[in-house]
Amino acid sequence: MDSNLNKVLNTNRPQLSGLLQKYTNVMKGWQYRWFTVDAQAALLSYYLCETNMEDHLNPHIIGNSPRGQVQLTGAVVCPSDEDSRTFTVNCITGDMLKLRAVDARARQEWVDGLRAIVESHTMSGLTSSALKPREQLAAYDAFDACRQQLQQTELANAALTRAIESTTSPLSHTDPDLLVLKALSAASTTCLLQCFGLLQRHHEIADTRIEQSF
Repeated sequence: MDSNLNKVLNTNRPQLSGLLQKYTNVMKGWQYRWFTVDAQAALLSYYLCETNMEDHLNPHIIGNSPRGQVQLTGAVVCPSDEDSRTFTVNCITGDMLKLRAVDARARQEWVDGLRAIVESHTMSGLTSSALKPREQLAAYDAFDACRQQLQQTELANAALTRAIESTTSPLSHTDPDLLVLKALSAASTTCLLQCFGLLQRHHEIADTRIEQSF
């Protein structure tokens, strides 16, 4: 755990913090917020501020209390495909932050830093709560069942894609509603596969650490 945290804390940036745009809702759109990270507590906080991307190093932070906070333990941090600056933080509490950095390099710094903190704290929690043998078997059974369900989901998504692409009159495969349905199905399937892969990786690493402790 310490190695990953030290890697984040010992970068050229003394602290993982900076100005990001946060997507609020359809009405308000993107809003500037000043973000800070407490690496030891795995806590991401953001504050109201008055600034813009041209003056992103000198924001005027409004108030002393954060506007919001999210716990990073167990979170999934993903770069967005829509552009080179946007990324998301999906928390285990169900909270989701959609953020936008000043440029592609800044986004990569945030993604790498947040992922290192997430991994450190998540792995620590998994190792400290080792499962009993019977619970381990139950976990493996659950993974197998989940894997089978995901395989069925992939097949269903592929079938839906083929059905839409072969659609004939009176509908067309370029119908906007069908295209949205196709995109949502593909995105949801990809997200489920990524989440399952992350859970499986965490479980495997925890097993390895437990074995090495004996």
